[in-house]
Amino acid sequence: MNKVLIDTNIYSRAMRGDPDVVTTLRRIRHVGISAISVGELLSGFRGGNREQKNRRELGEFLDSPRTVLYPLDEDTAEYYSAVLNQLREQGTPIPTNDIWIAATAFQHGLSFYTFDKYFSHIAGLLLR
Repeated sequence: MNKVLIDTNIYSRAMRGDPDVVTTLRRIRHVGISAISVGELLSGFRGGNREQKNRRELGEFLDSPRTVLYPLDEDTAEYYSAVLNQLREQGTPIPTNDIWIAATAFQHGLSFYTFDKYFSHIAGLLLR
């Protein structure tokens, strides 16, 4: 597991000290995170009482040489449209932000680490 995109819930569990998640992340050489996940995290921070501390920790995580922040672009949008249409055809919708995150994993050829089971509805997504 050399290159992995992590879901928002993986980052959150790691910051809470989940031993399984922390151990797994330590073994990964390239930890990717989508700009969508960062947006979800920042939104949660604003609603909490430890916003500055959480922002500082996220900044440290993003500054790690092993961490890559993946932005969205036109190619991501192409993958998004393919995933969205596949899910529509199957009748298995998932949250829009999660479709963008899955599209990012496809675009960059990354495995995806999450605790959300509904990602299994996306054909071809390599889940950790």
